[in-house]
Amino acid sequence: MSLVRRAVPEDAGELLRLRQVMIDAVRTEPAADWHAESLPGLRARLADPDGDFAAFVVDHPERPGALAALVVGTLEYRIGRAGHPRGIAGFVFSVATDPDARRRGYARACMEELLAWFRERGAGYVHLTASAEAEPLYASMGFARKPDPLMELTL
Repeated sequence: MSLVRRAVPEDAGELLRLRQVMIDAVRTEPAADWHAESLPGLRARLADPDGDFAAFVVDHPERPGALAALVVGTLEYRIGRAGHPRGIAGFVFSVATDPDARRRGYARACMEELLAWFRERGAGYVHLTASAEAEPLYASMGFARKPDPLMELTL
């Protein structure tokens, strides 16, 4: 049985907590109280298994009710182009692991599930922006640096 599961509406608070962990790791700006306003919209998206939004998580092995890792992505339609005529693209925008649960393969396992979800829904490629710390993980999964911070994996 896989450690990774699709997130459900009840996970929304923990998703926001881990998203804040990710934000705090890459930005040095004061935290705003955005969680309460974000919660209803996130719960609604998590409740729609057929929508264009998906989050995959690993439950924290030492803290019941907490998440150890998450990966979140969306499907987007962009006008087709050569090599990708359907124009369906995946975009990864949140990858976070709780500091006390790192180096256990959780982020990779979640990414693999998200990439499978993108493939099942016809995405031709996936974009993400990588921190320097996370870039080796994505490169090992086949993502390649583009001329800007955007990385792409052809599916």
